[in-house]
Amino acid sequence: MEASINNAQRLLEKVSDGAMDVGLKIVVAIVIYIVGSFIIRKLIKGLGKMKSLKSIDQTAAGFIITFVKAALYVVLVVSIIAYLGVPMSSVIAAIASVGVAIGLALQGALSNIAGGIMLLIFRPFNVGDYIVAGGEEGTVRSISLVYTVLTTLDNRRISIPNGSLMNSNICNATVEELRRVDLNFDIAGSEDSDKVYKILADVIEKTEWRLDKPAPQVLITAGVPGGLTYTVRVWVKTSNYWDEFGVLMKEIPAALNAAGVARPSTPISVSK
Repeated sequence: MEASINNAQRLLEKVSDGAMDVGLKIVVAIVIYIVGSFIIRKLIKGLGKMKSLKSIDQTAAGFIITFVKAALYVVLVVSIIAYLGVPMSSVIAAIASVGVAIGLALQGALSNIAGGIMLLIFRPFNVGDYIVAGGEEGTVRSISLVYTVLTTLDNRRISIPNGSLMNSNICNATVEELRRVDLNFDIAGSEDSDKVYKILADVIEKTEWRLDKPAPQVLITAGVPGGLTYTVRVWVKTSNYWDEFGVLMKEIPAALNAAGVARPSTPISVSK
């Protein structure tokens, strides 16, 4: 009887000592995580202030910071698991199994992440560019690993998955320094072409944002029922595109009306 009591006491002492060891390790692990998270936040904050990182594009900088942050947290978690005494072979096997399961469950999200990485590598656009893609258009506000966010001209915010974005045609309207304003005006065939040419050229000459090189053009580009299509082509700096567009759309019809120039039944058309 006495021997059984002694065995039970020794067992309780072992369980108590083991529980204390486990509890102490868990507490230390929590402290390690808190301290490690604090250090990671400071490192990421310092990384964001580095001159070398500020000198590169915002898109690339954002990807680098996100990747470094994720890598540091992975190292922190693995270090804590190793401290708790979990065999690393088991951890690697578990991570592999979880990775396969997550990969199957999040195929769409992984496709978007892959698209984000491709955007970083090939750089069809940057933050601040005006693009037309995925059936939407607007100014690029941000590019994350999963979504590209656009702000439209009427101040709507549109999020486009990077996967679908990389699989669609992308028109970048602001990447080039110069852009051409193209406008088409249908004029009655009975009108004197030299007169129409002069009216259009005079309006172009008076605009503020036109460039002389490349030179503006006024051309007859097509025929329409009862008339001809006159095309106005004016080069401007990309930042002045809509200013020039608006002035020409206002002043050219007014000048044609003031000169009594007749139009065919076909309305004015605009090509962008």
